[in-house]
Amino acid sequence: MGRLFGTDGVRGVANADLTAELALGLSVAAAHVLAEAGTFAGHRATAVVGRDPRASGEFLEAAVVAGLASAGVDVLRVGVLPTPAVAHLTGALGADLGVMLSASHNAMPDNGIKFFARGGHKLADELEDRIEAVYADHRTGAPWDRPTGAGVGRVRDYDEGLDQYVAHLVGVLPNRLDGLKIVLDEAHGAASRVSPEAFARAGAELVTIGAVPDGLNINDGCGSTHLDLLKAAVVEHGADLGIAHDGDADRCLAVDHTGAEVDGDQILAVLALAMREREALRSDTVVATVMSNLGFKLAMEREGIRFVATSVGDRYVLEEMKEHGYALGGEQSGHVIILDHATTGDGTLTGLMLAARVAQTGRTLRDLASVMERLPQVLVNVPDVDKSRVTSSAELATAVSEAERELGSTGRVLLRPSGTEPLVRVMVEAADIEQARSVAGRLADSVKSALG
Repeated sequence: MGRLFGTDGVRGVANADLTAELALGLSVAAAHVLAEAGTFAGHRATAVVGRDPRASGEFLEAAVVAGLASAGVDVLRVGVLPTPAVAHLTGALGADLGVMLSASHNAMPDNGIKFFARGGHKLADELEDRIEAVYADHRTGAPWDRPTGAGVGRVRDYDEGLDQYVAHLVGVLPNRLDGLKIVLDEAHGAASRVSPEAFARAGAELVTIGAVPDGLNINDGCGSTHLDLLKAAVVEHGADLGIAHDGDADRCLAVDHTGAEVDGDQILAVLALAMREREALRSDTVVATVMSNLGFKLAMEREGIRFVATSVGDRYVLEEMKEHGYALGGEQSGHVIILDHATTGDGTLTGLMLAARVAQTGRTLRDLASVMERLPQVLVNVPDVDKSRVTSSAELATAVSEAERELGSTGRVLLRPSGTEPLVRVMVEAADIEQARSVAGRLADSVKSALG
């Protein structure tokens, strides 16, 4: 069995890779591992369990709840809520464990399991490894230690979660959104109720699309991975800006009043300046990944803000932020972490803060985002290859070296295996878009040849 946990929990095709048996087993294993680690010492353990609207989330939620309760953990079932809401409630309710069922931006047939430790933080790699090991031992015959009688966990629905989370979001805004007209695209996902409620309470006039989840339409041609509908709606309704989330609403991308995309790097740049202005950007530092556009780094240097780069994955951004006490970090894809108010990427919070900056300054989002100029960047996903050999293939190393020589100091190349999907991502930046496309195409062909 290969490693189950990727950079963002366990994911796969629901009922094929990610089965009810696996969900139940991992939940029991997580309860045992956290008990061994002393997380439950001296008290009866409690877990918060939430999900996005995928149809498969219904049976996977039942399996997770059964597993936890069978291990003696009381369960608060919060229903359909964003990933950051489950993280927030895990901390706010003093729970020992949080579980979110979602495959984020992936297509509907996929699903995933993500665990949060006490306080709403993602589990450390060593705890995930231990959960896998305990689960594997059970599959090969090691028995579970099962409580009986009054020792089994109790399950109840916690219906106050949405209001509690929305109140938190609105309560941390530096100013209201009165006078702004905003289009929200909820990707038919987990924020379909939360996000419109939060923006409305904050004073915005709203047009909402992609907010009628039926269990099958999540991320289907809408949301942060498909911005065309949002772009058209912003222009059609004469809105000041548009906000798009993904299926579990831990991401936020935006559209300005002209219908132009504002990506995660630009959002980070806008928020960094806003936070520095109100003395909330600790150490005048922002954390992002190696996938960030070179234009972002140059803009931060010009503004006197230090840029710290990490490996790809919001968990690595978060680790860097927590270790050094930084307040802001994120990814080009729209995962933005505002650590004073969230323990993970929070798309609704990010959108609210971005809109608050527009309202506070009276400037357009287009003007605010112009603080950085994006260099031409091409990203090619290469599927159906052995992504584990990206760093060990001599043929691929030669192709990368040749590309880097061609680009010189005016660009860069990055190859990395996806942490959530069976593919390799090829990223090329260059001063000229045609050169970037040409180099990226050749490298993609080399990936197929070397790793296919």
